Amino acid sequence: MNENFIAKVSIAIKASRHAVWQALISPDAIKEYMFGARVDSDWREGSPISWKGEWQGKSYEDKGTLLQVRPEHRLQYSHYSPLSGLPHTPEHYHTVTIDLTGNGTATDVTLTQDHNATEAARMHSEKNWKMMLDGLKKYVENEPEPNGATG
Repeated sequence: MNENFIAKVSIAIKASRHAVWQALISPDAIKEYMFGARVDSDWREGSPISWKGEWQGKSYEDKGTLLQVRPEHRLQYSHYSPLSGLPHTPEHYHTVTIDLTGNGTATDVTLTQDHNATEAARMHSEKNWKMMLDGLKKYVENEPEPNGATG
């Protein structure tokens, strides 16, 4: 696969990094903004992560491994989706990296995904991730700030 096709999307969220982080690791929150996906993970580096749901009328179970878990700063995981139609082999995994920056009242979220095979695949990934980030923003900005916010 060509690693030059890296999808990248960003969004500004009017909430603390703590609030955004909590939404990134809460299965109940994820289900609200990630197309109804049910996520399963213990959120520790090296642990598995899976997403189950339905996309465009097809059931799926995506799989991955948590690569970096730096609370309120970075969440990185490998990701494979059988809906890609590609064999379940290491070269068909993407690495998804979500970085959080900002101050106490606003958070910039930047998401990248590598291993897009073509420019068209990169653009498709960006479109899907943009929808997810838009949903994350809507979810976080409409939820009360969680306790323990540190920004």
